[in-house]
Amino acid sequence: MNHHAERVTDSNKMTADLKTALTREARALGFDTVGITRPDAVDGARAKLEAFLDHGAHGEMQWLADNPQRRADPRVLWSEVRSVIMLGVNYGPDQNPMTILQHRDRGAISVYAQGDDYHELIKKRLKTLARWLLATAGEGDVKVFVDTAAVMEKPLAGAAGLGWQGKHTNLVSREFGSWLFLGAIMTTLELPYDAPEVDHCGSCRACLDSCPTDAFIAPYKLDARRCISYLTIEHKGPIPRELRKAIGNRIYGCDDCLAACPWNKFAQAGHEIKLAARDELRAPPLAELLKLDDTAFRTLFTKSPVKRIHRDRFIRNALIAAGNSGDIALVDDAIRLLDDPDPVVRGAAVWALAQLLPPEQFESRARHALLSETDESVREEWQNALTSSLAAC
Repeated sequence: MNHHAERVTDSNKMTADLKTALTREARALGFDTVGITRPDAVDGARAKLEAFLDHGAHGEMQWLADNPQRRADPRVLWSEVRSVIMLGVNYGPDQNPMTILQHRDRGAISVYAQGDDYHELIKKRLKTLARWLLATAGEGDVKVFVDTAAVMEKPLAGAAGLGWQGKHTNLVSREFGSWLFLGAIMTTLELPYDAPEVDHCGSCRACLDSCPTDAFIAPYKLDARRCISYLTIEHKGPIPRELRKAIGNRIYGCDDCLAACPWNKFAQAGHEIKLAARDELRAPPLAELLKLDDTAFRTLFTKSPVKRIHRDRFIRNALIAAGNSGDIALVDDAIRLLDDPDPVVRGAAVWALAQLLPPEQFESRARHALLSETDESVREEWQNALTSSLAAC
C-alpha cells in the first residue's frame, strides 16, 4: 500500500471513530437516535415544497414561502457545511392520546405540548454536543438548529436514516413510531454518512383516513389550511365555520394522524422528565380554561409551547371546543366572553352559544346583540348563526 492510500485509510478510520464516539456522546446527552447525511441529500425536497406553496397549502405561514431554495438546501443556508447530523428525542405518550377526545367537556392538547417546550431542552443539548464535537475533532465549525430556522428537518432526518416521511408527511421511525422531536447540527467536518431509511408505509392509509378535517389532498400531500394543528396554532383569525364541528375538543394541535400509525406498536413512552405530560395539561376542564385571563394563561402555560399562541387565540379554540361539547354548563362562560375585547374571541363565543342554547333563546340574544355589536366580523358571526338557527326551526 502506498503512503497516499495509507493516509486515506487512516483518515477514514479517524472519521469513523469520531462518528462512533459522537453517537455514544449523543446518547449520553439524552438523544435517542442519531444519523448523518450529506447536505445535498434532499434535492427533491425543493420541488415538493414549491408545489405545496404554489397550491397555497401553507395558509398564513408566510415564513415557509420566504426563499424556499434556502429552506430546501442547507448549502444555501451555509455554504461551508459538509455534514448534517440529525438527532431525535423520543416523546412517546404514556397513555393513548385519543382517549381524551371522548371527554368533550375537557380540552385535548397535543402530546408534544403537554410538557415543557422541547425547543430549549434540545437546543441546549445540541450546543453541548456541538462543543464536544469540535473539541474532540480539534477543528471545524458548527451550527445548531431546532425547528426555528429554514431547515427541512424531516427530509434530512429521513436521509440520515432516522425514519421516513409517512403519508401524513411526518417522520415515522421503526423504533419510535411517530413520536420524535428533531434537531440538527451542521458542520464543516466531513463525517461518514448513514444510509437513508426506506418508506415502509406500503398500502396503509390509517393516518389519511383518521384526519377529522380531510386535510390530506393525497398521500404525502397535506393542505395545512384544513389541518387542525394549523388551525388551532398558526391560524390567527376565526376558524372556518365548515371545519369547527370536526375540531371537536382539540384546543391545541392534533395527534390523530400520528396516533393512527401502526408503527406506533413498536413505540415506547418517552423517558425525558422535562418533556413528560403535566397532570394539569393532560385533560384540562373547558370550564376552567374559559376563565383564563392573560395572567392566568401565562401562569398555567409557563415553559409550555402553548404560550406561543397567546391567550386570545387559545380562548378562541376553547370556545370552539365548548360549542362542540354539548355541555350547557359552559353557557355562562360563553356569554361572559361575548364582551371580550378581542373580536375573534367574541365571534367564537357567538358560535359556541349558537350550539349550546335552545334556538329561541339564541335568536333573542342575537337580535339584541346585532343592535350593539360594532365589529363587522362579529356581526357576521351573529347573522350567520341566526340564519342557521332560523333555518333549523
